[in-house]
Amino acid sequence: MYDEEQPDESDDSLPGLGNADDVIIPNDEKQKKKRKKILLEEAKKARNRGVCYLSRIPPQMDPVKLRQVLSQHGEIDRIYLVPETKQQLPQQVNRKKAGDFRGQGYEEGWVEFTNKRVAKRVAHMLNGEQMGGRKKSSFFYDIWNIKYLSKFKWEDLTEEIAYKHALQQQKLVMVNSAAKKEKEIYMDKVDKSNGLNAIEERRKKKQKIQEQGSAEQQEPKVIRHFRQTRPVKDDSAQPKSQMSRNVLAGVSNHISISLYICNA
Repeated sequence: MYDEEQPDESDDSLPGLGNADDVIIPNDEKQKKKRKKILLEEAKKARNRGVCYLSRIPPQMDPVKLRQVLSQHGEIDRIYLVPETKQQLPQQVNRKKAGDFRGQGYEEGWVEFTNKRVAKRVAHMLNGEQMGGRKKSSFFYDIWNIKYLSKFKWEDLTEEIAYKHALQQQKLVMVNSAAKKEKEIYMDKVDKSNGLNAIEERRKKKQKIQEQGSAEQQEPKVIRHFRQTRPVKDDSAQPKSQMSRNVLAGVSNHISISLYICNA
């Protein structure tokens, strides 16, 4: 009898050691239901959220300070402020020269309240009013420029930011491509100019050499004629020869006379 009841006891005492599918499937279903419930709650919260737009952010105002100020009027979820662009940098430089704020400035921003009714009420209450706070605060006399965005969700903002970022990247690529093309055109012009200058220098050098050669060929040879006097005859040799002739003639005459006398 023990052998017959053993399978039943094993099934009742160890229900958790059954088939693996019997354990995983219920857990997966619970997790799915839990996730679905969380998503529904998040969707409900998202539908209840409201977004306000700030067209101007005072100097020295950052997300932390803005949250501190607006949290007094309602619960805030997310804040996004747009940093100053290059067009706004000269103003920041002027503030630095004047000894004013030296940190990061912001142009505009969005604030998400957990309740859209609160967001609408805050925008209606603060818009056009003085910020106030401590008198020593740098934005004590600044005016709120805040507006409630009806039917606007944070996802719309993220999509807009992503679109602007992609558009900015596309413009940057186009600008870089145009700059690269202009650089290539400029370098081609420089190379052509250098080549033309080199050709012109060689042409001038060759022309100069040809001009020098033609000048040397065309230069006439100057033949100078000097007027010469008649050559002077050397008469010193003639008297000597004449003298020798006279001496010989005298000797011959003397010899002939002597012979004649002897013969006589």
